[in-house]
Amino acid sequence: MLCQECGAKQATLHFTKIVNGEKTEFHICESCAREKGEGIPGTANGFSIHSLLSGLLEFEPSAGLGPKPQTIRCDECGLTYSQFRKIGRFGCNSCYKHFSDRLDPLFKRVHGSTSHVGKIPKRTGGQIECRRKLDSLKKELHHHIEQEEFEQAANIRDQIRELESKITDV
Repeated sequence: MLCQECGAKQATLHFTKIVNGEKTEFHICESCAREKGEGIPGTANGFSIHSLLSGLLEFEPSAGLGPKPQTIRCDECGLTYSQFRKIGRFGCNSCYKHFSDRLDPLFKRVHGSTSHVGKIPKRTGGQIECRRKLDSLKKELHHHIEQEEFEQAANIRDQIRELESKITDV
């Protein structure tokens, strides 16, 4: 693919910008990107995930989430939320727990969810999806048995048998 700016060189940088649901793609070569001031990965002025996080963290979560950012501090390493926003990375593994109420809105905005579900390859996606559903149903079955809700448990048992037969048929 040729650069959309100069039309002569091979495009090596591909940017996708989504604003209000409208997707715009840019394909440019390295020299045009330098002229436009875009960061080139792996170079001195390169883009990093830390700068992305820092930029996203500039958006303050909605009011009412507790203490102000400068007063939230990790008990282990002493890093404040304001410092985290500035550098874009945690000081230790406990920071995750201490800043969690501020991180959930960020994860929802970036990923659309606060739990990781992974990416499923198309060729094996059906079987993986069935196995995930099966695991979920088994947990639900155990819950209903513990609560002595045997009618719901029987319905779920039937669903599990149906899914297991689909998995073994594939």
